Amino acid sequence: MRAIYGLYPDPDSAQRAVEVLQDAERALGFKEKQIVVLSGEPYEDHPFGQRDKKTIMPWIAAAGGLVGGLLGFWFISFTQKAYPLITGGMQIVTKWPDGIITYELTMLGAILTTVATLLITARIPDWRRHVFDPGVGEGKILIGVVNAPESCQDEIRRRLCSAGAGDVKEFAG
Repeated sequence: MRAIYGLYPDPDSAQRAVEVLQDAERALGFKEKQIVVLSGEPYEDHPFGQRDKKTIMPWIAAAGGLVGGLLGFWFISFTQKAYPLITGGMQIVTKWPDGIITYELTMLGAILTTVATLLITARIPDWRRHVFDPGVGEGKILIGVVNAPESCQDEIRRRLCSAGAGDVKEFAG
């Protein structure tokens, strides 16, 4: 993986750099997915900070809770019917005690699917090397392009500099 990037001192100049790269993507032959934004803190009030905001995690958690509840109730009912106890004329499968266990297994299903979805969408663990610069830890914002075509790398450097990057660097990993 190769990357060309610039470090920006403030979120406004970083936003200008993202806009410059988005304007140049068609002309230079790379896709918006190749634009990398890395910062040490969230900048949710700027558009570059909201690039990955859309998520279906709540729906996945709800589906996990539904599956957990249904499987939990099925398991409880199956167990009670498979090993019937003498209940003195009462029901073998009871609603209130089974409801408590069903509720707990619903929550377990929702929690486990939420954690699994978080790990998958956050790519944890991610064994690939990523673009990083020590300047990000010092408060700068990294904006760059990953795997840009050779023919447009000089133009990307020029555009990153015009947006306010102190210096433009390369990362090969």
